[in-house]
Amino acid sequence: MRLSALSVDLDSLPHYCRIQGLPETLLDEQARGLVASKAIPRLLELFARHHSPATFFVIGADVGLPGMREALRASHAAGVELASHSFSHDYAISRRPLAEIEADLVQCEAALETVGVKPKGFRAPGYTLSPALLQAVAARGYEYDSSAFPAVPYYLAKGSVMGVLQALGRPSRAILDSPRVLLAPRTPYRPSLQAPYSRGDSALVELPMAVAPFTRLPFIGTFATSAPWVVVEAAFRSLRRDVLFNFEMHALDVLDHTDGIPKELVRQQRDLQVPARVKLERLGKLFAWLGADRDRVTVLDAARRLSSKL
Repeated sequence: MRLSALSVDLDSLPHYCRIQGLPETLLDEQARGLVASKAIPRLLELFARHHSPATFFVIGADVGLPGMREALRASHAAGVELASHSFSHDYAISRRPLAEIEADLVQCEAALETVGVKPKGFRAPGYTLSPALLQAVAARGYEYDSSAFPAVPYYLAKGSVMGVLQALGRPSRAILDSPRVLLAPRTPYRPSLQAPYSRGDSALVELPMAVAPFTRLPFIGTFATSAPWVVVEAAFRSLRRDVLFNFEMHALDVLDHTDGIPKELVRQQRDLQVPARVKLERLGKLFAWLGADRDRVTVLDAARRLSSKL
């Protein structure tokens, strides 16, 4: 049994301003609503064309953005799983006290209930876990977490960018995870609630995002839409033996600079300079590959099908 799961983190543009140390006042109402008005329709059309199940990780606070509630209802009606990406998308939520973490999870659940969904899965803001965060997720009855991301090049690049922004006087709101994440398993496992990046006996299933063996390249949306195609093909082949190909994207992966995104943000998010048409063509090829010799499932279905084997 080999599976592929597609997921999209629906981070709106204000969160990218926070990462890049830019003022959110750059964004008008149209820019704030681009995930609902542009990205989600493009993604739903792409999923339908390739008959691909998918999961959206939803930020609870973003449910109130223009058009988002309606877009999520349409997504749910189309069979997309809606999971939790926290309420506030606080990059430092893993460092908060347990009670604050639980309150945030409850708020996100309440927001998703307004579109008729009780989430069964969770992904941490910035992919960063801690014992308190994973314990709160487990206590709320979630079936899976999909946050572990042991990608060495990503970790080093993130640390470098944060250092540059700090030197420029534009500190990022993101945080750098513990180096322990780099030793986390690449493949699905049951985590320890005391050490999330180690194997344990939790009832939760941890579904790491796709990371190539040996090179530890992060096989995520930005990589698939922006890297030289020969490198994408090679990385894909290196992952073919994995029981789960957990392909994670962001809504930004189907947007570009012509969609009304401020030029200041486009300069920092260079993948926005790749035309959305090119991104969608690349993603379509990848979706076809993932369905050629794998069962395509939601992240929740992957967790359920793998659970008895872990």
